[in-house]
Amino acid sequence: MNIQIQSLGFKAGEELESYVREKLGKLTPSDHITGANVVMFLGPDRATQVHFCEIRLEVPGNDHFVKEGAGDFFQAVDATVNKLQFMLRKAKEKKVDAWQGKDVS
Repeated sequence: MNIQIQSLGFKAGEELESYVREKLGKLTPSDHITGANVVMFLGPDRATQVHFCEIRLEVPGNDHFVKEGAGDFFQAVDATVNKLQFMLRKAKEKKVDAWQGKDVS
């Protein structure tokens, strides 16, 4: 999987970048993920210090996109990856249901 990491307004350290790669590597490998674009940035209100993480997963068909905010970048990455894992599971269930001839609504 090709992973592109951007940090806007700050310099992401090696620890944060390796954490992102580790978390993305744990996503379900059978979902044919070809790439991931990760963007991390601070929220517009510097007083509250909300850290945001956006991830666009490149998969066959429609890409998956999630944006989450948290108290620090590690938490934001965790929340984003967890939501992506949920989305991948739901998409896989839809495929299985359709394959088995069930009504997918």
